[in-house]
Amino acid sequence: MGNPKHTEVSVARQSPQRPDADEPELDDADAPAESGTATVSAEAARALWDELRIDPVEIALPAGTGYTLRAYRPARELTPTDVAERDQDDPFLARRQVAEEDEEDDEAVVILDEEVAQEFAESDEEEAKGRRRDATDDEDAKADSEEEDEDEAGDEEVPVFLSHRGKLLLFKTPESLVSFVRSGAPNDLSQLDSWNELSERVEPADIAPLDEDVYELDLVVENLRGGHDTWDPTLLIEAGEVARDLAYALRLPAVLDMLSAGSSLDDLDEALRATVDGGVGGFFGRRRLKKIGAQTASLGWRTIVGKISAVVDWRD
Repeated sequence: MGNPKHTEVSVARQSPQRPDADEPELDDADAPAESGTATVSAEAARALWDELRIDPVEIALPAGTGYTLRAYRPARELTPTDVAERDQDDPFLARRQVAEEDEEDDEAVVILDEEVAQEFAESDEEEAKGRRRDATDDEDAKADSEEEDEDEAGDEEVPVFLSHRGKLLLFKTPESLVSFVRSGAPNDLSQLDSWNELSERVEPADIAPLDEDVYELDLVVENLRGGHDTWDPTLLIEAGEVARDLAYALRLPAVLDMLSAGSSLDDLDEALRATVDGGVGGFFGRRRLKKIGAQTASLGWRTIVGKISAVVDWRD
């Protein structure tokens, strides 16, 4: 999704005419305040989203551009999207699961001599008792640590999108998005405490994403192919942010791995952020970018965009 092209419209110049004596002249103050009305509407829409803690999002993919919704909530308050049906439709995933089950079935223990088996059993029992005595304190400490980690993980805010059964719902028009919200159809955002209020109040005019909530994933691969000198930091950084959000919310572990800390695409993201920040860090960031292969980066992002596109449910 690129920037809209400007269309030049020529307007014929007319000679000024004197106003009719019977018609009063209009001052600028009498002109309709269209811009003021638009500003009020935009502010009202923004107030709605801020109050309900949900945001409209626009995402451009190779197949088109669509609108959806996104929210952030503590992980403990959310039920993850159900991907069972989606994974069944994936022949590669289904084949891998069958192979793993076959490997588990092939694992068997064959005992050839009962006396030898008894000796092994007695020896294993003694070793187990010793390990249990030594590990009691460690297990207690580990349990306490795990409980603390779970509490922290539960408090962390995570993304959730307008999705259903592992599919991202994208709408081509604000009207179709609002119609779906009002329909009461099942979706992953309906678990939010503010969902019912949104369904009662939202209007098509409210579907106006902020600039930072507009993502052009359709331009990422082409931009990376252009080489280091043409890379657009803002485009690529924002693409990484929404890709991580989508991968988490839609349960796409392969995408999360590709963008995880230490990966080549994560190195690209950090270097781009450094160049945006400027200063000494920006200098080193530009040096790091030179070491990142344009072909590797573009191939990686082509895979990510393809995996995200595969789990989109387009709605008109």
